[in-house]
Amino acid sequence: MPLRATFIRATLFTRAIRTAGATLLTPAPRHLTLPALASAVLLAGCQAAPPASGAFGAPDDDILASAPPITRGLDAAGLKTLLTAEMAGQRGLYRDAGQGYLDAAKRYPDPALAERATFAARFGQSVALLQASAARWHELDPANTTPSHLLAALALEQGDWQQGFEQRLAIAAQGDSAELAALAEYALAKGAPPAPLIQQLNTFLADDRMPADSRAAAHLAAALLERARGNTAAAQTHLTRAQTLTPDSLALWRIKARLALEGGDYRETQHAAREGLKREPDDTRLALLLTQAELRLGHADAAEAQTNALLERHAGGRELRLALAQLYLEEDQPGAARRLLQPLASRDDISNMGYYLLGAADSGTGNVDSALLYFRQIEDGSEFIPARAAAASMLIDADRLTDARAFLHSERRRFEEHFSDLVGLEVELLDALGDNADADALIERELTRSPDDADLLYLRAMRAWQAGDNAGMERDIQRILKHDPDSVLALNALGYTLADEQVPGRLDDAQALVERAHQLAPDNPAVLDSLGWVYFRLGRKEDALKLLERAYKGMPDQEIAAHLAEVLNALGKRERARRLLENALEHNRRESSAVEKGTGHPAIDDLLGRHPGLAPERRD
Repeated sequence: MPLRATFIRATLFTRAIRTAGATLLTPAPRHLTLPALASAVLLAGCQAAPPASGAFGAPDDDILASAPPITRGLDAAGLKTLLTAEMAGQRGLYRDAGQGYLDAAKRYPDPALAERATFAARFGQSVALLQASAARWHELDPANTTPSHLLAALALEQGDWQQGFEQRLAIAAQGDSAELAALAEYALAKGAPPAPLIQQLNTFLADDRMPADSRAAAHLAAALLERARGNTAAAQTHLTRAQTLTPDSLALWRIKARLALEGGDYRETQHAAREGLKREPDDTRLALLLTQAELRLGHADAAEAQTNALLERHAGGRELRLALAQLYLEEDQPGAARRLLQPLASRDDISNMGYYLLGAADSGTGNVDSALLYFRQIEDGSEFIPARAAAASMLIDADRLTDARAFLHSERRRFEEHFSDLVGLEVELLDALGDNADADALIERELTRSPDDADLLYLRAMRAWQAGDNAGMERDIQRILKHDPDSVLALNALGYTLADEQVPGRLDDAQALVERAHQLAPDNPAVLDSLGWVYFRLGRKEDALKLLERAYKGMPDQEIAAHLAEVLNALGKRERARRLLENALEHNRRESSAVEKGTGHPAIDDLLGRHPGLAPERRD
């Protein structure tokens, strides 16, 4: 049932009809305004009331003294609640209106009141009120999927993955599309632990009464989650069952093709993508998967033929052309990428991404100077720094380090707003080459010119910290704080370092610094992590646990996971700590290519070195 289009036009269920000693609610006529409705209710009450014995008694007689108490229906208090809510809504006081309608919905079991409360709450900027209103609506009208959608969205925003899945499964049980596979992918990307979600899906699938389409969708979601855990056989079983239920589902063939590609089974990827394309020849995602499979199989000609056919069906598809070019670059096919991008090169409306990919394609084919021109065309946006990094790296790879440094120097003069970022980029490139002394000299030279540049001071401070020079690190951080006492970055960095390094006599300083950062940025996951760690060092384990759980929900980082697991272990919750680390390592494996080099989770590795009993069980 969709929410009504406007707040004022929604009708109230407020006309009282007395029947058999109970008062029920029935819909009021849509043309009846609230004041008229109130009068009608009052008149109805007077006309319907039976004559009391002793009606002509003394004026001070209480004629309701012997009347039974009102437990249901539109009594004076109920009417007042509804009138107050309506007036609040008309004045734009949506939070007050929502609370009023929610109170009424708790007294009168009518879903229309809960719906109205939910609608008002959406404009009242109160998550708690919206959640309570939607929950009451769902309770009163369980067959309506709208409140379930709202409750699922609220749960996901708060990182409550199990509640989000519970609401989406309630939608699926009604036969509506719950997008379970997309939800599984989103949850995995955000670091949600797969095991409890798989359990929820298996419980859902155990009920044979569920609609076939919903069961197939649940199998696909479970396949994604099982594969993320490394349970390839279980994932394949779910895919097979989904195919039995809905063999023509595009989602089925997309997921089969994608999981096969991730698993290195390029023949199966090719087969699944072709099966999907038989059913929907214009599906871009399947076409991209097929192209990637052909390239991995060494079928470059087949891949280009597939690409050309796709572009013919999508004439003028600039974004598609860019996506295909990016795919070819990822597969180390710069020549094919260049051919794809050639029609865009002469256009006046080429995007920054277009320039970036043209530069990358020319760089890959050895056209360094041409690539440099393309990279320099990007003058703003998120591609600005990556373009300079790509250009400088390209020049270094061509044994032109001097040209690379001259290029970055000239770019600093062209784009003063990116000065500090470009210095940092050059420092990073020099460090990668092992020229640490030149990197240090560059920072010192630029700080001589701009002694109070907070970004450069912070860069030098972090280098001092990495070198074990905590005193040097603190000097630069204190210089930043002298000019900007409210720098959350500086407050957090110094406070965390003092606590983490357990500098003697400085734990109180660490607490003061990080608590100030928390006041300035109360929802910042990095700050929550630092404050939790400070409290752990102070022995406040329960306080630390609450903060670190919030931090990990906001940013499932391996360092935060290590801190949280250590606190859980200290509180005697070893099994929970082990499950957390297992999930964190799975998430890190999926998200970070650095893991393949053994450098993806140093904080967790350090923790396991000190507490080997927390190591997750190995999976075959």
